[in-house]
Amino acid sequence: MLMTTTRRDLLAGALLAFPFSRYLRSLDLEPKADGRIGSALQLRQHRALAQSNGPIPLSASNGDETTLPNWISCFTKGLPQNRFGEVDSSAYRSLLTAVSSGKHYDFEQVPKGAGRKLSNPQAAFTFHLEGADSHRFGIPPAPSITSQGAATETSELYWQALCRDLAFSDYDSSPLVRQAANHLGVAPRNIFRGATKAALQGPYVSQFLLKPIPYGSSKLEQRYRVPLPNADFMTSVSEWSQVQSGIPPWREAPYDSIPRYIRNGRDLAEWVHYDFPYQAYLNAALILLDAGPATVLNCNPFKSFTNPYRNSKVQEGFVTFGPAEVTDWLARVTTVALKAAYCQKWMVHRRLRPEALGGLVHYTRVGTRSYPVAPALLGSPAVDATFARTGTYLLPQAYPEGSPMHPSYPAGHAAISGACSVVLKACFNEEMLLPGCVVPSPDGLSLLPCSGYGPTVGAEIDKLAFNHALARNWAGIHFRSDDMAGLRLGEDVAISILQDLICTYTEDFKGFYFTRIDGTKIHITSRGEVITG
Repeated sequence: MLMTTTRRDLLAGALLAFPFSRYLRSLDLEPKADGRIGSALQLRQHRALAQSNGPIPLSASNGDETTLPNWISCFTKGLPQNRFGEVDSSAYRSLLTAVSSGKHYDFEQVPKGAGRKLSNPQAAFTFHLEGADSHRFGIPPAPSITSQGAATETSELYWQALCRDLAFSDYDSSPLVRQAANHLGVAPRNIFRGATKAALQGPYVSQFLLKPIPYGSSKLEQRYRVPLPNADFMTSVSEWSQVQSGIPPWREAPYDSIPRYIRNGRDLAEWVHYDFPYQAYLNAALILLDAGPATVLNCNPFKSFTNPYRNSKVQEGFVTFGPAEVTDWLARVTTVALKAAYCQKWMVHRRLRPEALGGLVHYTRVGTRSYPVAPALLGSPAVDATFARTGTYLLPQAYPEGSPMHPSYPAGHAAISGACSVVLKACFNEEMLLPGCVVPSPDGLSLLPCSGYGPTVGAEIDKLAFNHALARNWAGIHFRSDDMAGLRLGEDVAISILQDLICTYTEDFKGFYFTRIDGTKIHITSRGEVITG
C-alpha cells in the first residue's frame, strides 16, 4: 500500500510512548490483540521506517583509483605485490569483485600475500537493527595523493614521527617543534592538536586519560607500559617491503621497565595500539560517575534539566537514566560506528595507508620510480629531516606491523570517538566544570596540579575524542582527514541510535541536548526528531 507524504513524515518523527496503543491509534494502526507484543513489533517497524525515510547521502571516492596508474593510491597491503609495493593487477581486480558483490565466496577468492589476512571487509555489508543502516551514512572524498591537502597532512605525519619522543610540556622550548610549527603554520603549543577551542586549551592529553579510574572498590592509576625512545619501524626499504606484503618485521619494540603517564606522542600512540574499542570512553564514564553531584545530578548520569527523575519522590534511575544505560550505550554505538566506517573503507574509498604513501615518496625521491605525488610533499622539509635521521624518505612507524589490514579512510578509532562522545555528552552535564585537573610530569612518572585550567565536561570529552583519534596519527597509520571524517561519521551514527532509543522510554522525558564537536547544538526530541541550533 502506498503511503502518503503526511503519513510518512509523521512516522519518521514519531515517539511510540507508553501506552504505545494510544500512539498507534493516532496513526490508524491498531496494535495486535496480544497487546504488549504487538506494540513492541510495531514500535520496531515504525522506527525502522523512520530511519529508512531519511536522506541518502552521496558517497564517492576522490577518483584516484581510476585516474592514477596501477592502483598506487589504494589500499593493497597484504595482497601480492612487487618489491616496490605495486599490487598484482589480478589480485586487486579480485578484491574489487568481492567488494562489489559482498559475497563470502568472492572474498575467499582474493589472492593473499605472504602474511596477515585482510581485516573483516564483510563487516561493510552487515546489517544492524538500531539506528540508520550503515549504508545510509556518507563522508566527503579523501584528498587525492596529488593534492596540496594530502601534502600538508602527510608532512604533518613526518613531523609527528620526528617529534614522537618529545614531552608535550616541552613543545614551547623545542627547536624541532618550532620548525614543524613554522612549516605547518600553527603556534608551537597548538601543533598536532584538534582544531576546536576545547582541543587547543590546557594540557595536550585529556583528563580522562590521566585521572585515576574508579574500578569496582578500587581505583586504577593511568600509568601504562610504553616503548623506549627511537623505537621506530619501516625506516629501511627491506623492512618496509616486507610489511607491505603482510609480514611483520622480525623485531619488536623495546619497552620501558617503568610504567608512565602519557606524556608524549609515542606514549599516546601505544595507548591506542592495544586498547579495546570503547575503553577510553568507558573509563571517562566511570570517572564522571564517580565525580558526584557537581557533574551529574544526584550521581545520576543524565542531564539535570531533562532528567525525568530529577524531582521524583519515589524513583531513581539505574536501568534507564542511570549507570547501566550509559555504559551499555557506549558499546552499542561503537559497533554500529565501526560498521559504517568499514562500509566507507572497503566499499567506497579504499584509501592507501600513510606508510604506503611514504613508499611512493621514497621511490620518487631516490629516482627509482616516478609517482604523481604532490610536489609540496616531495619537497617537504619534514621529509628531508626524516632522511637526515634515518637514511630513507619512508615514513617511520611506531608499530612493528604498521597499519591494520584495512583501508585508511575513515579512521575507525575516530568513528568510535565521534559516536562515544555523543553518548557521553547526551548523558552527562557537559556544562559542568571538571575539578582537580592534572598534567603529567615531563618524565611521565607523576601527575602535577594544572593550575588555572578548569574545563567543562563537554570540552574535555571533545579533547578525549581528538586524543583518541589523532593518537593513531602519532603511530603513523592515519591521516588527519581520516580522523575528521571518522569523527563526523561516528557522531551521525550515534545520533541515529539515540533517535531510536529515545522512543523506547515510558518516562516523561524532554529529550537529549548536547553539542557536536564542531559546536552545533543538538536536541533529539522525545519524538525522535533532531533539531539543530
